[in-house]
Amino acid sequence: MTKMGDAAATAAITAATRELRLPVVRSDAARLAEIAQRCQHSYLGFLAEVLSAEVDERIERRRQRRINEARFPRTKRLADFDLAAAPSINPATIATLASGAYLDAGEPIVLLGDSGTGKSHLLIGLGIAACEQGRRVRYATTAQLVNELAEASDERRLSRIVARYGRLDLLCLDELGYVQLDARGSELLFQILTEREEKASVALATNLPFSEWGSVIPDPRLVAAIVDRVTFNAHILETGADSYRLRTTRTRTRRKTA
Repeated sequence: MTKMGDAAATAAITAATRELRLPVVRSDAARLAEIAQRCQHSYLGFLAEVLSAEVDERIERRRQRRINEARFPRTKRLADFDLAAAPSINPATIATLASGAYLDAGEPIVLLGDSGTGKSHLLIGLGIAACEQGRRVRYATTAQLVNELAEASDERRLSRIVARYGRLDLLCLDELGYVQLDARGSELLFQILTEREEKASVALATNLPFSEWGSVIPDPRLVAAIVDRVTFNAHILETGADSYRLRTTRTRTRRKTA
C-alpha cells in the first residue's frame, strides 16, 4: 500500500463507490472519517461504521420500495390507530397481528364494521407492517381487483395475473360490499382466494356481515365457498357501527361553535 493524500483518497473512494454502487459510503465517508478521528476509532471501527451506514440505507430503501409496490392509497400505521375510539378491538390482538406470525401460517384476517369505523386504517396498517418486515404486499379494493382480473381475462393474461397474486405474502382487499359484483366478477374473485387458500394470507375489509354477502355476490353457492375460504383459521375483528370520522367531525364542529 502506498501513502495517499486526502484528495487522492477522496477521488479513489468516489470512483470505487460508483463502481460498487455504494452511494452512502460515497456521501458519508468524509463525515464518518472525521467522527472516527475525533473519537479515536480504529480503522476497523471506522470501516464498520461506514458499511453499517450503507446497510441501514439499503434496508430503508427496500422497506420504502415494498410500501410503494403495495399501492396503498394513503399511509396509515397501526400505532396511529385510536384504540380508545374502537373499544371492540383488543389491543393485544393488534399487537399479535403486527408481529406477522399470521403471515407465516397463511391465516386470513377479516375486518367487519360500518363505514368510518377504522377498517381501512387497520387494513393498510397491517399491510405496511408486513412491508416493513420484508413481505410482498398488494392493496386493492375489491372492485379494482375484479376489474384488473376481467381485463386480464379478456387479454388472455389471466393465469399470469392469478399466479402473480398467488406469490404475494399478503393481499389486502378493501371495500367488499360497497360494489355489487356480477357472476363473472364473483368467479374471478373466488379464483384469487382459491389460489391463496391456506398458503398465503388475505386481509379483507367489509361493511357487511357474512349473512349479507349474498347481496353483492349473486351465486349462493359461490357466497358459501368464498365465506368458507376467508374465515377458515381467520382472525375476525369487528370495528363496530359508530363512525369515528363522523364522531370526530361532530366534536370539531362543537368546538368551533363553542
